[in-house]
Amino acid sequence: MELAEAKEKFIQSWGSLGSNWGINKTMAQIHALFLISDESLSTEDVMETLQISRGNANMNIRTLIDWGLLYKEFKVGERREFFTGEKDIWKVGQRVMRARQRQELEPMINVLTQLEHVKPNNKNEKEVEVFTNQIKNIKDISEFADKALTKISTSERNWFLKVFMKIMK
Repeated sequence: MELAEAKEKFIQSWGSLGSNWGINKTMAQIHALFLISDESLSTEDVMETLQISRGNANMNIRTLIDWGLLYKEFKVGERREFFTGEKDIWKVGQRVMRARQRQELEPMINVLTQLEHVKPNNKNEKEVEVFTNQIKNIKDISEFADKALTKISTSERNWFLKVFMKIMK
């Protein structure tokens, strides 16, 4: 397989993987492009390589910057903005976990907290009890997942690998 073909296959596969995880496919493809690029890239480079619009490229690049996966890089004498991607895959994983927690898990825990306080009336006491018990169970596992993800996303790689290896024994 030639390098160009391998790069294209990686970008497409990373994009599919991202969409399976609920991440915009184009955003995942842009991220993949930056993961394998040894030089900084401009928005125009991204647009040309992935055959996407300027608006699509800009929107997804801004999101990747917000997630801490891309950085602006200034080049003397250039008017265009250039970007470089985070290459440390451990940091990438940590930042993605934190972003997903903020966007998905934390709002769900907030909703579950509100739903714990349903008031029964004379006709639905048992139904409310069943409902609130189930909500509490879901909230408990959600809060456990949130704490575990926080621990992983703030830990050092060596600590995590040691704990993971103990679990796998």
